Amino acid sequence: MRDAWNQRLRSAFTALPARLSVSTRQASVALLCWLSAAAWAGMDHKVDKDESGIWNPNIERGLLLGLTVGQVGLAVWEGGESRLGDTAWRGIDSEIIAAVSSEAMKRVFTRVRPSETDDPGHWFAGDSNHSFPSGEAAEAAAVVAPYMLEYGKDYPAVYALSLIPLYVGVARVKAQAHWQSDVVAGWAVGGLAGWYAHERDSPLLLQVMPHGIFVGLKKSF
Repeated sequence: MRDAWNQRLRSAFTALPARLSVSTRQASVALLCWLSAAAWAGMDHKVDKDESGIWNPNIERGLLLGLTVGQVGLAVWEGGESRLGDTAWRGIDSEIIAAVSSEAMKRVFTRVRPSETDDPGHWFAGDSNHSFPSGEAAEAAAVVAPYMLEYGKDYPAVYALSLIPLYVGVARVKAQAHWQSDVVAGWAVGGLAGWYAHERDSPLLLQVMPHGIFVGLKKSF
């Protein structure tokens, strides 16, 4: 089995799309090496499918939709002049960045989902194999990261928001939609997106919004 892993790693570089730059291809293979090591160490393994109760995909997707809609509403209501409104706009930026990044990675790595195979080593399978990384785990992490970074030191209870991406990630694994390393990578993508959005001088989207949105609808009443 180890020889099979090594063979996959040797062919990974040439399997990557030719349009990618050499540095991007090398970085992708380095990431694949880490993930393959994780799989060899036992991180990636298929679990019994369970979509009952709170693990129903419709529940975790509904939660993410509610968080997204609530965040947009909060951002538009508060505007960008208050601390909470500014953070909400950064949260929107973070979610968009994470969604675009994870979708791009899915199309590069084309990993087969656990619902389709027992082998976590099926990479670059093409077609619609989009297991890596977990987009929903990335989205969940991206939504909460800016709030944790902004308010965590002042209000430690805010760190409890990390339970949201944890729940989403576990739900995705239980649904056999993703391998464990897909979820971990999704958390990383979302966390980095949140960190980037938080560290910017100003939110990206807010820069192109009308002045009325910048000051917030609450000041219009």
